[in-house]
Amino acid sequence: MSLHKASFTDAGSRILEAAGEIFAEEGFRRATVRKICARAGVNVSLVNYHFGDKEGLYLAVLTHFRQRSLEKHPPNLGVDESSPPEEKLRAFVRSFLFRILGQGEFSWFGKLFVREIMEPTKAFDVMVDEAIRPSYSLLMSIVAGVVGHDTDEFTMRLCTASIVAQCLYYRSSRSVITRIIGRDHFTIEEIEQIASHITRFSLEAMRVCYDAEKTTGSRNREG
Repeated sequence: MSLHKASFTDAGSRILEAAGEIFAEEGFRRATVRKICARAGVNVSLVNYHFGDKEGLYLAVLTHFRQRSLEKHPPNLGVDESSPPEEKLRAFVRSFLFRILGQGEFSWFGKLFVREIMEPTKAFDVMVDEAIRPSYSLLMSIVAGVVGHDTDEFTMRLCTASIVAQCLYYRSSRSVITRIIGRDHFTIEEIEQIASHITRFSLEAMRVCYDAEKTTGSRNREG
């Protein structure tokens, strides 16, 4: 199993589009091949022909919409490698939030991504290796630029986890948020505001916590 892009016939593409929407709405376990094919307007047998089975279709969906999502919202959003880590962090957070909170097909992979974390399928290990691990490594490198590359790895992992957790909250707690704000989605402006808040909050927390820690450590050594 691998998240590598493939090409399909017109019928295969229609199945893929319908499956992306239904898997994102209902998850792998609740979605049915029959419902996907009904929405795509094709015979059920074409799933076996193009994808082998439901698991093969699901993996193809993850592959296809991950690529579409990254093309629309790349993790660095075009930020230059030489840019300050603060700018890189905002780009990362903004891109991540639009992938999991945005509307339409470009958000389907983000929704599937969060579902995989909460309800892992056989595709989970593939997703970790080919999607989550590279993204995690990128964020770790950004965090290192903020707190200092001499900071111990465990501390950097704590910071990375805190940033990711803030972003995932808005998707994993959607049922609660829906009841609070009275609707099941965020506007583009609200996502931008959330991204700015998480970035500012995280930067300030990292600076306060770890600047103070380094100052204390330096004083202790001098004493």
